[in-house]
Amino acid sequence: METKRIYIDSQTPEPEYIEEAAKLIQKGQLVAFPTETVYGLGANALDAHACAEIFKVKGRPQDNPLIVHVSNFDMVKSVAEDWNEQAKRCAEAFWPGPLTLVLPKTAFIPDTVSAGLGSIGIRMPSHPVALSLIEKAGVPIAAPSANLSGKPSPTNGIHVWKDLQGRIPLVLDGGACNVGVESTVLDLTGKAPMILRPGGITKERLEEVLGEVKVDHPSENQAPKAPGMKYRHYAPTGELYLLIGEREKILSRMTEAIQKAHSRLRKVGILCTLESASELHSQLPDLLFVLGSEKRPEEVAASLYEGLRLCDEQGIDVILAEGVSKNGLGFAIMNRLEKASGQKILYL
Repeated sequence: METKRIYIDSQTPEPEYIEEAAKLIQKGQLVAFPTETVYGLGANALDAHACAEIFKVKGRPQDNPLIVHVSNFDMVKSVAEDWNEQAKRCAEAFWPGPLTLVLPKTAFIPDTVSAGLGSIGIRMPSHPVALSLIEKAGVPIAAPSANLSGKPSPTNGIHVWKDLQGRIPLVLDGGACNVGVESTVLDLTGKAPMILRPGGITKERLEEVLGEVKVDHPSENQAPKAPGMKYRHYAPTGELYLLIGEREKILSRMTEAIQKAHSRLRKVGILCTLESASELHSQLPDLLFVLGSEKRPEEVAASLYEGLRLCDEQGIDVILAEGVSKNGLGFAIMNRLEKASGQKILYL
């Protein structure tokens, strides 16, 4: 399959490009497009066959549900069976934005999309390209991240191109995503609001609107109710270790690891905060990627997947990532690093 890549204005998307993409969605084909979080691989959420193609193209497990994206509240009615008071409050506070709400689904949503569950994740993205595409297509769009399953999510059009070229008909390239980690997934089907996946909207902000919000800790044996819960995700090809603890101890362990890796002729990459980078520069890792300042977690989130993908591009064998505080957005950052490492965590 030949893949067309269109560079589109991320703030004022060209109508002719949106129309071209919308027609593909209406015909049951797939389109990759930017959102404020990561790039999505979209299909008509009401078309079971089209959504089945998403799983095929990504190599995605069939029991991993998709998130449905909407552009207006009338469209929500075709997706959610019960739009409850908590959902209304969340939507008023955070939509459009990086928050997915899990609610009972309507019969219009195929079981393929929900992985056989009676619930579905819904969100209204804030990115102008995403909103324009959904509105023009006139249907809700099911869209996981536009990458091969398990790999780091795409936060730039070039990431999608490298992963999916020849697999889908169209990539709308709107440049870099500004949030950089996926949406927060909040389950509103139970007695208490439950975060299934941390993301761009923090637990603290949700609790300002809803009161107490719990965090799910799923086992490997239960069916995932949202993406990113069960399987190893966001993982580079190299072996990634997450280092958590005092900075001096982390820097010392990283220095030892660089020397050990080089003695075995293995390439080593470091993902660290700005505050640690100056101490490691003299140790000559094969890749030193500065995620951002620990004082500005939004910088770290926005650059995280870029760093993981760069490790792949440079053939890094061993990756050492510095942990950050789990407060606020740091909770989502650490969730992604823990998943990417396959729980290979060193507490120092």
